[in-house]
Amino acid sequence: MSALAPWRKTLLAVTALCALDLGALATAATATPQISYRLRKPQDEVIYFVLPDRFENGDPANDHGGMKGGPLVDGFDPTRAGFYHGGDLKGVTRRLDYIQGLGATAVWLAPIFRNRAVQGPPGHESAAHHGYWITDFTDVDPHLGTKADFKALVDAAHARGMKVYMDIVVNHTADVIQYRECPEGRCAYRSVADYPYTRKGGVDGAPINDGFDGKAFGKLKRTDWAYTPYVPAGQEHAKTPDWLNDPIYYHNRGDSTFAGESSLTGDFATLDDVFTENPRVIQGFIEIYGRWIDDFGVDGFRIDTARHVNPEFWQAFVPAMLARAKARGIPNFHIFGEVFDPDVAILASHTRVDKLPAVLDFAFQSAGTDVAIGRTGTDRLARVFAADPAYEGGEAGARQLPTFLGNHDMGRIGWFMIKAKPAIADDELLARVTLANALMLTARGVPTIYYGDEQGFTGDGDYADSREDMFASQVASYNDNRLVGSTAKGPMSAFKTNSVLYQRIAQLSKLRVATPALRDGRQVVRAASDKPGLLAFSRILGKTEVLAVFNTSDQPLKVNVSVEADSVAWRSLSGACAATPVAPGSYSIELKPLDYKICVSEGR
Repeated sequence: MSALAPWRKTLLAVTALCALDLGALATAATATPQISYRLRKPQDEVIYFVLPDRFENGDPANDHGGMKGGPLVDGFDPTRAGFYHGGDLKGVTRRLDYIQGLGATAVWLAPIFRNRAVQGPPGHESAAHHGYWITDFTDVDPHLGTKADFKALVDAAHARGMKVYMDIVVNHTADVIQYRECPEGRCAYRSVADYPYTRKGGVDGAPINDGFDGKAFGKLKRTDWAYTPYVPAGQEHAKTPDWLNDPIYYHNRGDSTFAGESSLTGDFATLDDVFTENPRVIQGFIEIYGRWIDDFGVDGFRIDTARHVNPEFWQAFVPAMLARAKARGIPNFHIFGEVFDPDVAILASHTRVDKLPAVLDFAFQSAGTDVAIGRTGTDRLARVFAADPAYEGGEAGARQLPTFLGNHDMGRIGWFMIKAKPAIADDELLARVTLANALMLTARGVPTIYYGDEQGFTGDGDYADSREDMFASQVASYNDNRLVGSTAKGPMSAFKTNSVLYQRIAQLSKLRVATPALRDGRQVVRAASDKPGLLAFSRILGKTEVLAVFNTSDQPLKVNVSVEADSVAWRSLSGACAATPVAPGSYSIELKPLDYKICVSEGR
């Protein structure tokens, strides 16, 4: 056959592309991950958040992290909630089928860097199973594996068209630096006003650091402005890179009260608070985390304790990371910070002032939980959505906010339900948790599933009480937990793909991935109330309108909901949907108690 003219090749290609519907395009993108996954935008993802130590033990040989001396040295004790349990990166790689089967397209890993294995005063020790007590920012913690294991995980995920997000920390390191004035290890915060950088030990002290004005860091020579910090003998090179061992790169002001200036310059529960205003620190962290992008091609960063770092740091760091990623062939690198606050104004300020591209949507988490529990009216969540223009980029910027129902610090959605309604029946608990997931997986934002929620984990509270093992656990307080959608108890492997919540979440996740309007559509709230009951919103993209409706009450609903006037022919994506509106711009909905429906009109 003779060669086609170039213009005819282009015409035929465009014609063939136009012949595909949007769902087929989404399917095609999933089927050719090696070509398309890099091009997906942040809001195209469904994130699955994993604590590797609690997920799957792929290599028991690394359980002790190469150390000897027992739990108080190596941190490994699978019977205690606050210690290492044996999960690792090989285990995550082994379970990628399970994660992808849930409909997740991105895996967010809790920090994998080398940590100080055990911290805490005698009798109150715990281990760094969570990954936030970092000593070496350049290597993988040996409890979790090696750099080769991490590369294998990233490569395996990419081969499936899945992304990998790293959890990073710049606010603090492990607790190595001590203060001579506090032999028991806890020091009250000392302010800049009372203990300026230019006086030794307070305003009445001898002059030091002459000429330091908060900017001329070359004149900052002494570290004893508030306390007398020192590095204990034998730990002079405990941190990597080596510059992190010098106390001059820390604020050295004692424990933060998490209010006022101490929120930025105080130690986070004794963890060494980094002097992130210093240009040497800024450049150092740019090089540290840029190298992880260069060497492994990771797809995004979740930033721990982002609100406790000065805005100027982020204003330099974020553009550097985006440029580094773009040079590596990652055009849609996703950066989102942890700002632990349900106030939209506070959250949005960190996108406006700090210039963080996104923050974890604690406002959605708080309001969505209250609405799904039935504790408040549905307008509680509508008000959160109404404030989306406050974010940098407005409503489009809000679509990049990771939404979630619970996490490793605050607890799980199932626990919130049980705490609010201790006598809640099993069927109501399942219905309300399902409703919460349906809200998250249809609303604007980037839905983020906390590992184990899909198996009905509830936990007993926050922190370590919400970090159950997916493999057969030896922690008694985990094994007696109530599960959502199951009456099972005791140690067991929790990788069941036929469990009721796994199936329901998978259906919703895959529906979102296959429906562009649910990923990137403009959101319009159609109905909300100051009482439990109806919540309805549309997601509109081009000529497609997806209508999601929810009933948070224990009574059935039959109502008419506003839609676009030219949304005429409707079909069901989930639940029974009427084929036609009752009139132009009006669509009839019937909902059972604690039920939802998702309907779509295409080709308006």
